Amino acid sequence: MLTLQLDDFMLELKDGAIKNVGPSNKTATAKLFDVEQATAREFGDKRVKLVFEDAEGSEIQVALFPEDVRSIAEDIDQLEAESPAFE
Repeated sequence: MLTLQLDDFMLELKDGAIKNVGPSNKTATAKLFDVEQATAREFGDKRVKLVFEDAEGSEIQVALFPEDVRSIAEDIDQLEAESPAFE
């Protein structure tokens, strides 16, 4: 299940073209639940792309620098040692 929350977001649709309306202070939050597949691969010369997909085909891709991937890996190792989620 993919949820998407858009704040201060307005678009203009005219003659089939989409145009931003208003200031550029828009924000968005995307959440993907019930992930069935997660992969990691190279993205360009300096990044790692994490790809998460659910059974409905919704997908989120995140490109991170290696130090951010290592930080997440450390967080997972710590959770594995301490959290009942890994029991």
